[in-house]
Amino acid sequence: MPSRLAIITGGSSGIGRHLTRSLAASGFSVVFSYLTYADSVQTLVDEITATGGRVLAVKSDVGSKVEVDHLFDTAVTWHGEAPSLLVNNAGIQTWSSLLELEESSWDGVIRTNLKGCFLNTQAAGRLMKASGRGGSIVNLGSGCNKLAFPRLVDYTASKGGIEQFTKVAAVELGPFGITVNCVAPGAVVTERTVHEVPNYESSWSALTPLGRVGTPADISGVIAFFASPAAAFITGQTLWVDGGLFTRASWPSA
Repeated sequence: MPSRLAIITGGSSGIGRHLTRSLAASGFSVVFSYLTYADSVQTLVDEITATGGRVLAVKSDVGSKVEVDHLFDTAVTWHGEAPSLLVNNAGIQTWSSLLELEESSWDGVIRTNLKGCFLNTQAAGRLMKASGRGGSIVNLGSGCNKLAFPRLVDYTASKGGIEQFTKVAAVELGPFGITVNCVAPGAVVTERTVHEVPNYESSWSALTPLGRVGTPADISGVIAFFASPAAAFITGQTLWVDGGLFTRASWPSA
């Protein structure tokens, strides 16, 4: 049986990098887009290829329709058929209070996170519809889908928008056999989070009911589930992968 095609945006670092490895190892042919971390892209491709995986890296700005169309055209030409899975993983954030936030920062975050999700979903949805085989689309949300994160107003707005976009996309694409869901991670340890907060693991583990931070493997397993037959009747949902972090109430000590 030929492999299925998965397209991952922002697949060269963090959660996306682990997801690229994981989906390739599970038998998907994987195309991932990248815009930064170019020096590590070939390393990832070589690593996956050496273990028998099939992978292609395409430089693509997720906020540009021309580049997104090129990404999907390249992927379909390379694989020979429409994607079965799209993961909208690419995202950026800036740190600023509402009153100090620069317009350029707002525009950049919304363009990458929310517009990028729209453009890639539209491209994948059209191909999946035309194929007649349906497919799965998974959007990466955040804990700020549910709670206000300080000094992340643009990021919070983009992720909240992604959750609502997920719902309307699920309703419109459902008749074509396409499921659309959102995975909302809690505190997940990556190179970026450790760089931003040196005591990231200890501080967030203390707040998480399961007593630890998440790992990229915790996220990739859930995405694989949404792409599997076991999730064929699930759509329009947000699944919190947070160890209970955003379920726990803020409660004064006894």
